[in-house]
Amino acid sequence: MFAVVRTGGKQYRVAAEQKITVDRLKGEVGETVQLGDILAIGEGGELKDVAGQVVSAEIVAQPKGDKVIVFKKKRRHGYRRRNGHRQLLTVLKITAIGKAAAKAPKAAKAEAAPAVEAAAAEPAEKPAKKAPAKKAAPAKAAAKTDAE
Repeated sequence: MFAVVRTGGKQYRVAAEQKITVDRLKGEVGETVQLGDILAIGEGGELKDVAGQVVSAEIVAQPKGDKVIVFKKKRRHGYRRRNGHRQLLTVLKITAIGKAAAKAPKAAKAEAAPAVEAAAAEPAEKPAKKAPAKKAAPAKAAAKTDAE
């Protein structure tokens, strides 16, 4: 079984137990994420309906990509600029494709829910108020003191 998913503005054809590298996703190593933007699901040459389907993946790593050097130059003007960039990436291992994939992450969400409720039950402390900023002296008064 395979699926075509979209994440980070790009499309990926994935299958179970496959590893893919995508743009950075929020989450820690070992967490399970759901790729919800599914474009197609199929097996062999037949496509299935994507309604209610989910692709689950486990975060394997959160690395940086290779450095890309950006160099700009204008001839005969002495203009040269050098800049570098390293893209933040996430390595995903596809764990399940289909309706069965939706069952495992819900259990993880149910365990996290009591902690959120406990935090909400505690009263929140009010932040201390800051004193208003002092206004600068008028420009006329400053000019008189300089002239004297």
